[in-house]
Amino acid sequence: MHPADNPLVSHPHKKARLAALLHKVRKAAEPLTESALALVPIVLVVAFFQLLVLQQPIPQLGKMLWGLLQVLLGLALFVRGLQMALFPIGEEMAYNFVRKGSLWWLLIFAFALGFGTTVAEPALIAISEEAARIAAAGQVIASTQEAQNSYAIGLRLTVALAVGIALVMGVFRILKGWPVQYLIIGGYLGVVIMTFFAPPEIIGIAYDSGGVTTSTVTVPLVAALGIGLAHTIHGRDPLIDGFGLIAFASLTPMIFVMAFGILY
Repeated sequence: MHPADNPLVSHPHKKARLAALLHKVRKAAEPLTESALALVPIVLVVAFFQLLVLQQPIPQLGKMLWGLLQVLLGLALFVRGLQMALFPIGEEMAYNFVRKGSLWWLLIFAFALGFGTTVAEPALIAISEEAARIAAAGQVIASTQEAQNSYAIGLRLTVALAVGIALVMGVFRILKGWPVQYLIIGGYLGVVIMTFFAPPEIIGIAYDSGGVTTSTVTVPLVAALGIGLAHTIHGRDPLIDGFGLIAFASLTPMIFVMAFGILY
């Protein structure tokens, strides 16, 4: 028997294999550790106010701990998936489109990416359904299920269209090297102007729609697209030019949703 295979004999190869195994375990546990550290402040805040301020026991503690564990695992897997799949594929596709040299295909891809990811955004689905329900309760729309579904779908498509156009503008900005701050200032001036003309019941929904677009599905791909473009195009700085697309993605839905409220 080779000494490395003998469990009773110490051998340097065994230590090397053990060290490699421990390194892999630590590497695999890193997402869990990072997710746990991210959740610690939330847990401490809830526990402080529940136990010390409200002075009440935590209801269904076992169920809540089980749910917290699922959140921890889900968050760790989600972050790891972003690092392994969404960020690399976004950067790679941006590089390939620039190498292909077709501006129109790049702009079409940016629009389709913004539209598709926003339509699939879980936060947008939830807020559009809730907005339709509240609008029906406030007699802004009919109380029928068909009217609520139509309102929710219209709201989702409006926000998705806004994000698609925002990415086209953002990609064009990166290609031309325009400063992002001037476009953002102009966009928010448009938001302020639209606020004076939009119906009061749509303004809050419009402002919230700008926030829900910057969520779990949209942000990773949009950020990867901008960074990938800035890496690929000569003379562009990824730190200066690569970021800013998410700001467009959160800005334009406010204007489009207020326009939706005016026209609906």
